[in-house]
Amino acid sequence: MDSNTAPVTVGRDGAVGIVTLNRPEKRNSLTVEVKEALLAALEDVSADASVRAVVLAGTGKSFCVGQDLGEHVESLRGNASTSFDTVEKHYNPIVRAIATMPKPVVAAINGSAVGAGLGFALACDLRIAAEGATFATAFSAIGLSADSGLSASLTHSLGAARATELLLLGESFDAAQAQASGLVRAVVPAEAVLDEALTLARRLAAGPTLAYAEIKKAVAVGAVSSLDTVLAAEGAAQARLGVTRDHAEAVEAFLAKRRPEFEGR
Repeated sequence: MDSNTAPVTVGRDGAVGIVTLNRPEKRNSLTVEVKEALLAALEDVSADASVRAVVLAGTGKSFCVGQDLGEHVESLRGNASTSFDTVEKHYNPIVRAIATMPKPVVAAINGSAVGAGLGFALACDLRIAAEGATFATAFSAIGLSADSGLSASLTHSLGAARATELLLLGESFDAAQAQASGLVRAVVPAEAVLDEALTLARRLAAGPTLAYAEIKKAVAVGAVSSLDTVLAAEGAAQARLGVTRDHAEAVEAFLAKRRPEFEGR
């Protein structure tokens, strides 16, 4: 398949992998083909040791507006009882692949992030948004509850009250509001979104990626666990990182008053 027509493309910028939703004429909405390609791409960059950070992006004027409703209607008309198998087969594995990837993932949100598109963005570790980007849950408008982890990611990010409001009412919010609430790190002109995300990803790729992986796991545990569980998890992580080359290098560099050179080992 030509890369110009592939539903998802994978590129490289040094040690940064770039996974791009490539269905701009349909606002990067999600068909089975797109979901399967996205999951495969995420698994590939996750397994590639030469990739030390990842950018998740979209082409055109939207990041991702969620499920392709045309395909969904056809599925409902065919057999409604199996229409939502895609949640367990596609959406859940995609979100897990992003959230548990053992390297940082930066979302380059070039436009609308709606439904599962918002879920994918919030599964990333850091987010850069375009000035004109808009966000919405959208599920209640079609008589559904959330998928793609939004019930958790919105609650952890904004609190239960605001998450409930967004999920019940489905009201959209803009990039400035997203930044004010801490959902995105920065808001930049649309043409600068990918460059800004790549700059951030390059910085992360040059850092202690083993420590980043442990930080991601620790935050996930900390969001839902007791203090004793968190303390035990932190102690275990420190013990694992304490014998790495990156930790020894950073300590030696500090004493020598030079910049450390991290290798992810």
